[in-house]
Amino acid sequence: MAASFSYTTVTEEELAGINRQLEQKDTLEVIKWAYDQWGKELIYACSFGAEGMVLIDMISKVKADAKVIFLDTHLHFKETYDLIEEVKQRYPQLRIELIQPDLSLEEQAKQYGDQLWVHHPDQCCRLRKIIPLHKALTGAAAWMSGLRREQSPTRAHVQFVNLDHKFQSIKVCPLIHWTWEEVWLYIRSFNLPYNPLHDQDYPSIGCEPCTLPVKGEGDSRAGRWAHANKIECGLHSP
Repeated sequence: MAASFSYTTVTEEELAGINRQLEQKDTLEVIKWAYDQWGKELIYACSFGAEGMVLIDMISKVKADAKVIFLDTHLHFKETYDLIEEVKQRYPQLRIELIQPDLSLEEQAKQYGDQLWVHHPDQCCRLRKIIPLHKALTGAAAWMSGLRREQSPTRAHVQFVNLDHKFQSIKVCPLIHWTWEEVWLYIRSFNLPYNPLHDQDYPSIGCEPCTLPVKGEGDSRAGRWAHANKIECGLHSP
């Protein structure tokens, strides 16, 4: 399927017009629009968090055999890997692929020092997330993400369709207007599987060494990189 526009051809003005048109559509229509544009050249990069479960369910209704990738840092919770297997059983047509980093944890420790995520978390994210995603998106026209504006100040201005200069791609974010409460209403309404750590005070779930539970009310990104001055892994940073 030939896309009507790409990262190298679309202008900022054209992109603004596209986003104005999409503002009139609901989330499922935005997802359908994206797959109508790029078909199999659109990749969904999923973290299998709460937002991810919503998008997986919606995507399955639009393109049952969509390509879904997960950046397997080798540092995720067992519960996350168990959830991925459960999702594979529930949506057998989805093409779910675990993307591996170039270095094993042992090789990384030899080159950069043990527990790199403690003394240089940005470098760890670069090696185990950013570089693998660069490779995974090679040849893809666009990618999809579950970003929501409510999540953090760094995501407050995300559009439905974005020029992603870091990965030189188009990034589609169908959930930008959703609230945390709406995410969970959808999960419960459709009885979707989800990571049980969410029920143990983990609003956002990343790598095990860098994610802590958060007691009480808090933002949906709380608990990530709790021991560092860091709020993003770098995938969505300029």
